[in-house]
Amino acid sequence: MSEPSGDNEPVTIAATTCSALSALDEPLPGTAATALGYVCLEFPSGWGRDVLDGTALGAGLAAELSARADAAGVRFMFIRRPGRDVVRTTRTVLLARTEPGATWCERLEITHPAELLDIVPQVVAGPSPGLGTPVGEPVVLVCAHGKRDQCCAVLGRPVAAALAAEFGDAVWECSHTGGHRFAPSMILLPTGYTYGRLDAAQSADAVRAATAGRVYLPGLRGRSTWDAPGQVAEIAVRTLTGTDHLDEFTVDDGTVPVVHHGDGRAWRVDVEKRDLPPRPASCGAAPKPVYPVVATRVTPVGALDRG
Repeated sequence: MSEPSGDNEPVTIAATTCSALSALDEPLPGTAATALGYVCLEFPSGWGRDVLDGTALGAGLAAELSARADAAGVRFMFIRRPGRDVVRTTRTVLLARTEPGATWCERLEITHPAELLDIVPQVVAGPSPGLGTPVGEPVVLVCAHGKRDQCCAVLGRPVAAALAAEFGDAVWECSHTGGHRFAPSMILLPTGYTYGRLDAAQSADAVRAATAGRVYLPGLRGRSTWDAPGQVAEIAVRTLTGTDHLDEFTVDDGTVPVVHHGDGRAWRVDVEKRDLPPRPASCGAAPKPVYPVVATRVTPVGALDRG
C-alpha cells in the first residue's frame, strides 16, 4: 500500500511490514495499551527505541522516572510538534487521567525533565491536581516513533501533519503507543481512546467526534482505562446499542466483563482469545502467534449490584 510521506511524496509500504500483515486478519478492539493516566514530555529529538531506556534522559533519571510512572499507574511518553524540531527554553508537559466521569488534562511548562520526579506521583486517581492549566479540548497524540518501528513513522507522520493543519496545537507526534502493527496509531486525551489504521480524513472525524463529546467507532482499539477484555466489551456494547457519548459507560474488568450504562442498564460480555497465525509484532521482529480477544456474546442483565 502507499501512503504520503511527511514531504508529500508517495511512499510504498511493502506487504511484509508488520502493519500490512496485521491488517489482513487481526481485529483492533482490545489492543490499546492499558493506562489510567499519562505523562507526556515535550522532547523534540534524540528519542531512543524506548523513551526511558536512557538514550534521551540518561540512565539514572530514566530509571527513576520509569519506577515512579509504574508506581503511579501512568504511561510516560515523549511528544513533539509535527514536522519540525522546536528548541525552546521550557518544555511542555501534558498530564491526563482517563476514568469515565473523572477525566482531566493539564498542561504545564518545565525547564528540566528532572522536575517530573515530583510531578509523576501526583497523576493519580482523583481530581485534577492543579499543577498546570486545564485543557478543555481533546489532545491528539499520533505515533511517529521511527526508531521503534518504521510503520509508525511512515504512516503516522502524514496523519499528524494533516491533523495539525486543522486542529493546530492540539496535535502532537508521540512516542510508542503500544502496537506498531496497528499503525497509524492515535490516542486522544484525556479519555485514552486509542485508534488504529485510520487515514487522515478518518482521524479528523475521530477528533471532531471527541470534541463534540462523542466516540468515533471506526478504527477504535479501546479506552486505555480498561484491560483488553474490558476494551472489547465496551466496544461491543457501543456497537450493539449505537451509543456514542464519551462517558456513558464504565466497565467491570474480569474474565467476563460487565459494561454499565449511567442509566442503570448493564450487559455481560462473553469474550475469548483467538489464535491467529504468527506475524511480527514489529517490523524485523521474529514472527509470533497473536491472541486477539473477541466478544462472543453480549447479554443484557439489567441493573447489577456492583458492591
